[in-house]
Amino acid sequence: DPRFTFILLRENVGKRKAQIAAIRRSSGDLVLNVDSDTILAPDVVVKLALKMQDPAIGAAMGQLAASNRHETWLTRLIDMEYWLACNEERAAQARFGAVMCCCGPCAMYRRTALTMLLDQYETQMFRGKRSDFGEDRHLTILMLKAGFRTEYVPTAIAATVVPNKLRPYLRQQLRWARSTFRDTLLAMNLLPGLDRFLTLDVIGQNLGPLLLALSVLTGLAQFALTGTVPWWTCLMIASMTMIRCSVAAVRARQFRFIGFSL
Repeated sequence: DPRFTFILLRENVGKRKAQIAAIRRSSGDLVLNVDSDTILAPDVVVKLALKMQDPAIGAAMGQLAASNRHETWLTRLIDMEYWLACNEERAAQARFGAVMCCCGPCAMYRRTALTMLLDQYETQMFRGKRSDFGEDRHLTILMLKAGFRTEYVPTAIAATVVPNKLRPYLRQQLRWARSTFRDTLLAMNLLPGLDRFLTLDVIGQNLGPLLLALSVLTGLAQFALTGTVPWWTCLMIASMTMIRCSVAAVRARQFRFIGFSL
């Protein structure tokens, strides 16, 4: 298609450098980032571009779904996990003006904002060397620090391939968790300038999994040392899970979310 220019780099230099090469060669007002395993609905570009008409918005992401949802039990669960992450977490953050991570598979950026931030993005260091993970979260944090809003567009649907086996899924989650914890620390001085809900949300995202893991470990220790079952811990975790999944089932009008609680 003559409207597109394809840039072939000499070697695989990673996602971040590939992004930067494309951005520097681009000329449009808006830049759309799409992962290679992602398929966009026909109206995604239009819907994201309409949201970006507000010059205060630096980036906007669409709703993600698993294109291989029906492949295994794990892909079905991940598809529900994506729905929850987009339509609860990101939607709530957008309501208060700052999506904390515009996900890589489908995110649109304002080019003028990108050019301001590109050098910071390219030179990010982690443990003494150039960072090679967490691109989408770090770029979003830079946008927010520069004073731009970030948004979520639930009607802009993108379907992406998700891991269908447990080992690659756990590797992916570990990589994402590293990015979350690292960039949350970088964003701490940003939070006072944002709505208070976002401070609560970021603290919950980071402390919640740690407290849950601690609860499970102490429960297992109690069972191993005393032979008694920590019923209150089990009841609390089960109740929180069922409430969250029941709300999602009602909102999505899909009872499969009740099964997600398992």
